[in-house]
Amino acid sequence: MTGFDNIKIVLVNTSHPGNIGACARAMKNMGLSELTLVNPEDFPSGVAVGRAVSSIDILDRARVVENLVDAVADCGLVIGASARSRRIPWPMLTPGQSANKVLEEQDNNKVALVFGREDSGLSNEELQQCNFHVQIPTSEEYTSLNLAAAVMVICYELRKAWLALEGEFPLDDDQLWDIERATGEQVEHFFEHLERVLIAIDFHDPDNPRQLMSRLRRLFGRVRMDAMEMNILRGILTNVEYHIKKPE
Repeated sequence: MTGFDNIKIVLVNTSHPGNIGACARAMKNMGLSELTLVNPEDFPSGVAVGRAVSSIDILDRARVVENLVDAVADCGLVIGASARSRRIPWPMLTPGQSANKVLEEQDNNKVALVFGREDSGLSNEELQQCNFHVQIPTSEEYTSLNLAAAVMVICYELRKAWLALEGEFPLDDDQLWDIERATGEQVEHFFEHLERVLIAIDFHDPDNPRQLMSRLRRLFGRVRMDAMEMNILRGILTNVEYHIKKPE
């Protein structure tokens, strides 16, 4: 059970059957299984099967319809992906926002994620059949995305958001870390120790500090050391102190 049983990918008037197969593969990678094709130019196709690799089952179950109205007739939420410029402003989502919106509504509504033609995207009329538009923020130097790549981006965002909700894909570094972060008290003791050693080796003059400790605080603050790393550094400082105090 992927949690995506109420979500369909809709491809409108796809011209190259290889893109249909590649989209099916992207869907299966991310756990989606329902594909609807609006008036594809060449389907069924051996080329699509070849590009689908291990996702032929998605092609076998794919529904083919004549127009977008039929494709989304059973859907309560329709999100259209397109880079097409629009004369009338429409509610716009980022890929991440679209994933969250889908997860919020999929239990109560059938959801369609709609992708347009390879060369021209969705028409203005088709975009107006969507509740929201989603645009993938590509480089301004080259905005054209392969259809399967666009499907993969949106499906990946959807899977990532779902895994985060399930607690299987922590997005916070602290959830991925093996050791707890150093506490504020430990950090302060470290900087006191560090300053003491720097003075002892004549690297730091407290009467003329030149912002040295402030800059070191900024440096280590970016790192956000864990407790084990803090202990290692304190051990190094202690060893330095031992050697500079050791009689010749």
